[in-house]
Amino acid sequence: MLRTNLLFTFLLFALSVQFASAQERYLQEVFTDVAVESDVTYGVNATALYFTVVGEAIPEALLMDVYTPVGDTEPERPLALVFHTGNFLPPVINQQIAGSKTDNSVVEICTRLAKMGYTAASVTYRTGWNPAATDQPTRALGLIQAAYRGIQDGRTAVRFFRDNYNNGGNTYAIDPNRVTAIGAGTGGYLVLGMATLDNYNEIVTTTHGPAKFLLDVNPPDGTPETPMVVPTYHGDIEGKALAIAPDAAFGFPAGDTLCYPNFVDENSDVQLVMNIGGALGDISWLDANSAPIISVQSAYDIFAPYNDDVLIVPTTGDEIVRVQGSLAVAEEQNTLGNNQPFLDAYIPVAYLPYTDKAMEHSTVAGHQYYEALYPVTNPPNSSGLDEGVVINWWDPSDIAPGQAGQGMSWDQLPHPAGGTYHQQGLVLNEGMSAAKAKLNIDTIIGYFAPRAIEVLNLPLVPNVNLEENEVSLTMTPNPVGSEVVLTSRVETPMKSVQIFDVNGRLVRDYQGVDNNFLFVRRGDLPSGTYVVMVGFEEGDVSKKMILK
Repeated sequence: MLRTNLLFTFLLFALSVQFASAQERYLQEVFTDVAVESDVTYGVNATALYFTVVGEAIPEALLMDVYTPVGDTEPERPLALVFHTGNFLPPVINQQIAGSKTDNSVVEICTRLAKMGYTAASVTYRTGWNPAATDQPTRALGLIQAAYRGIQDGRTAVRFFRDNYNNGGNTYAIDPNRVTAIGAGTGGYLVLGMATLDNYNEIVTTTHGPAKFLLDVNPPDGTPETPMVVPTYHGDIEGKALAIAPDAAFGFPAGDTLCYPNFVDENSDVQLVMNIGGALGDISWLDANSAPIISVQSAYDIFAPYNDDVLIVPTTGDEIVRVQGSLAVAEEQNTLGNNQPFLDAYIPVAYLPYTDKAMEHSTVAGHQYYEALYPVTNPPNSSGLDEGVVINWWDPSDIAPGQAGQGMSWDQLPHPAGGTYHQQGLVLNEGMSAAKAKLNIDTIIGYFAPRAIEVLNLPLVPNVNLEENEVSLTMTPNPVGSEVVLTSRVETPMKSVQIFDVNGRLVRDYQGVDNNFLFVRRGDLPSGTYVVMVGFEEGDVSKKMILK
C-alpha cells in the first residue's frame, strides 16, 4: 500500500498525483442527481414487535429505499446495502432520535454512494425485544433473537437484489458479484453477523465467552444447555426456511409462524462489509471464508466494546452480553489474511491522509495500526463523555414518529431520562449539526472508497499527469489573499478545478469549467496549505496553494 506519514508530505507529493480524484467513479461524486424509490418491499417476515399487544408474531413487510444515480448508463453497478442504528427498536421506543431508514445519516451515506456510481439501499429490518428485562440472561435472550432476525433480513435483502437481477430484469442495475453491507451502530452488529455467521452451530459453540447464547433452564443447575436460538422455532441463519413453533418454549404460542422464507434459490453472501460503531457477536464466527471488513469505531466507545468486553444497551444502560469490537475484529481478520486485499490496494494521493489519520489514532489508542481499522480518538465532550462516531443529526422541530411520539416535536417530547428527546440527544452529540456529522461521514467515505475499489475489483482508470508548462497553467497570486485566478492556454481549457485541504477533504469543486480562465473567491476558507487539482482533456495538473 502507498503511504505517507505526515500531512505536509502529502501536500508535496500531491503535486505528482496520478489520479483525477473527483472525476473518478467510485472515488468521488460524479453524478449530480439521485433518484430514490421509497418503500420497496424486499420480503415479508414475522415480527415480535407487537407481541405484547396481539400475543403472537405477525407478518411484517420488509421495506427499503433504493438510491440510484440519475443519468447513469452503467448496466451493472456495485450494490451497497446500508443498515441504520436503533438498538433493534423503533425510534422513540429505543429512547433515541434515530433508528429508521430515513435517518439523516443513512440518507446522506446512500446519496453519496449513489452519486459515486453505486446502487445504494437504506434497509429496514425487524425490531422488537425487551431491553428492560430484569435479569441478564433474559436480556441476552431477547437481543440475540432480535439480532438473528436482523441477520436473516439483511441476507434476505441481498437475495432480493440477486433475484431481481436473475428474474426481474435487473431493475436496479446491480452487479450481483459486488455487494457491500454497511451498518451504523446496531446496523454494525447486523452486517458483521451477515458476514461471519455461516453455520448455526457457531451460536452454541462460542469462545468469548463460552455458552453465552445458552440458557440454564432444563433444569436450572448452573450449566447452560438450551440454545437461545433454535432453527426449528426461529428459522435458519439465512431466513430461507419456514419455521412454525412446535410449542410455546420461547413464549410464542404453539403453531405461531416465526420465519417466512424469501428468495430461497438465491445466494446471501456479501463481498465487503463496513462496520461503523458496532461489534461482533463472537470472534469465533470469523474464519478464512469471512469477507473483508472495514471498521470505524471510537476507541473509547461507552456502549459497544472496542476490543473484548460486555455490551451495554443504550436504552437502559444495562449489561447484555460479551462481544468483540472493531479492534478484536481487525486483529483476527489480519491474522486470518482476510484483509490482505486492503494491504494490496492502491490509495490515490488525495486519500492518503485518511490512512495517516487512522495510523495516528491507532497510536493514541495504544495499539499498532491494523489495515481497515479507523479508530476514532476524539477527546470527551464538556460532560466528560465519549460521543462515539457521530454521523447523525436532526431538526429539533421535527415531529417524532409513531404513536410513541404523541405528535410532539423532538424538543417537546419528554424523555424517560429527563428533559426532552432533543436535550438527551445532545448529551452524546454536543453541538449537534449537519456540518459536524458530515465531516465524520467525509472521513468514513474517504477511508472506505479506495479500499472498496480494490476488494470489489472496480475499474479505476489512471489519468495522465501533466506538467504545468504543457497547458501553460498559472495561479496568481500565491500566497492567496481574498481571491485567486487560474489561467491556461486557450487551446487547452480547464475542465474541472478542485481544492483539497490538509485532511484530504474536498472544499471547493468546480465542474464543467470549459474555459481557460477561472476566478475563485476564498470565501470562508481558513489560512493554510491546500492542493489545487486542475483537470484537462489531456490529463491533470496539481499545484500547492497557500492561503494567507
